[in-house]
Amino acid sequence: MIEEKSALCSVEATMSHEPKKFRERPSKFERLVQPCIAEIVGTAFFVFIGCVSVIENTETTGRFQPALVHGIAVVALVACMAEISGSHFNPPFTIAIYLCGGMELSLVVPYVISQLIGGLLGAAMSKLMTTREKYAQATGAAFTTIQSEDQLAAAIFGEAAMTCLVTLVVLMGAVNHKTKSPLVPVLVGGAIVICILAGGDVSGTCLNPARALGPALIMNYWTHHWVYWAGPTGGSLAAVALVRLLLGDEKTRLILK
Repeated sequence: MIEEKSALCSVEATMSHEPKKFRERPSKFERLVQPCIAEIVGTAFFVFIGCVSVIENTETTGRFQPALVHGIAVVALVACMAEISGSHFNPPFTIAIYLCGGMELSLVVPYVISQLIGGLLGAAMSKLMTTREKYAQATGAAFTTIQSEDQLAAAIFGEAAMTCLVTLVVLMGAVNHKTKSPLVPVLVGGAIVICILAGGDVSGTCLNPARALGPALIMNYWTHHWVYWAGPTGGSLAAVALVRLLLGDEKTRLILK
């Protein structure tokens, strides 16, 4: 009888621990649905704030106002959403993070779709907030910097180089174990400010296809739109190559271990 009671207590103890372990595992909502919602919301507010800063910009502030607004928006949103989705808000970032081992393949497509949806929502929000005259004058904050074929080479290179820089900051600050930093929101935001100030007159400094697609869809403005996909994507892949081949720690680096 004593042995049976002892065995029963042992079984009950085991059973009492199993639900606790089960509860500690993230639910499907927290593993898939919630991160996608965070990517939609974060990208929407980033594009919304960015578009409004361009539409409401005056000639006296030049590139400073959009640069500061985009950068600070990134700092705030990344800090808030990082523990939910990783705060990508940018398709090339998602691709780069996956290629460097920072996320599961099953999340890549849902993240990219969520970001593009967020970009469209953000552009629509900016149209609701601004006057019709200012919205039309700014072409809905779509990227109109490239006006001739002569500018294409410089614009593509600029988008690729600047996206490579920001992606490097993301990968080294948030993915590479040796260089991870709690300051990554500030570092990424600062890198974006620097890039917009440096290259705004060359390409508009998009660095993010989700930021380009929303205003382009609403305004139906597609002139040289492909540049804002090709440049950032190429730049993010260049950053992946640098991290995977040269700059990453032993776990991330593929060669020269």
